[in-house]
Amino acid sequence: MVWEFNEAHIGPRLAANLRRIYDRPQPAVPWRDGANLPWDEPAFSRRMLAEHLDQSHGAASRPLPEIRAQVQRMIEWLHLRPGMRLLDVTCGPGLYAAEFARQGVHVTGIDFSPASIEYARQLCAGLSCEFVFGDVRQMDCAGQGFDAAIYLYGQFTVLRPAESSDVLRRIWAALKPGAGLLLEILDDDHFDKKESTWWYTDHRGLWGDFPYLHLGERTWDAEQRAAVERFFIINLQTGEMQTYGLTDQAYTVAQMTAMLHAAGFGAVQIYPAWDGLALKDAAEWIVYIGTRE
Repeated sequence: MVWEFNEAHIGPRLAANLRRIYDRPQPAVPWRDGANLPWDEPAFSRRMLAEHLDQSHGAASRPLPEIRAQVQRMIEWLHLRPGMRLLDVTCGPGLYAAEFARQGVHVTGIDFSPASIEYARQLCAGLSCEFVFGDVRQMDCAGQGFDAAIYLYGQFTVLRPAESSDVLRRIWAALKPGAGLLLEILDDDHFDKKESTWWYTDHRGLWGDFPYLHLGERTWDAEQRAAVERFFIINLQTGEMQTYGLTDQAYTVAQMTAMLHAAGFGAVQIYPAWDGLALKDAAEWIVYIGTRE
């Protein structure tokens, strides 16, 4: 495809947006300057889903053989048997739900990406799964007596700590006594605490289907122990700019254990690097399993 560029048309707008970048607040403040990406916006969620399913790069979902290996390990750790009920928090496109269901586990997944929920429903058609479109910060499954819950791939850390603590309490209320929550969190020793900037150009992908310049930066707030990423996407046809942000909270083992205890989970088991499971990125993660008392 050949793109037409009208320099005279985009010049003033481009100049104004470059000035906005120059005048941006510095340093970036967690959650003020880096909010969650618009996962629930339909067009963005469709593009995000395509990135998740694209196995050609490292930002995608894990390969299916790794997912299957994880599911087998989680079934063992959570003592799941056919007929039991699992709550999949931020279930995404249902890749894990499908594998659990094929092992006889009934899965209820919740996510607020409309494209992911639609894909999950299609993927799991005929399997013992149900999917709810909703924000986990407002989910209300209290008293439903799930046999276990999972919260994977570090999605827990993109919420404010107070929100994450509240979500833990909501999950606790959804579980029956003795049930476990399996939580996957980035290992604090592998958390990226460096300052960095980058740029690239493209004409398709997560940010849209038009020629654009992507300018990105990552900052680390040592006091709040959170990383802030800001993305400035400049449309090279129109000069318009969209800004996006993402904050990622780092947690130590002691902090996570304390949060689980505060939410009502008693014994907490800890498995660094998925306890040796053969995953390409296993070393970056710690798995926590909290048991509802």
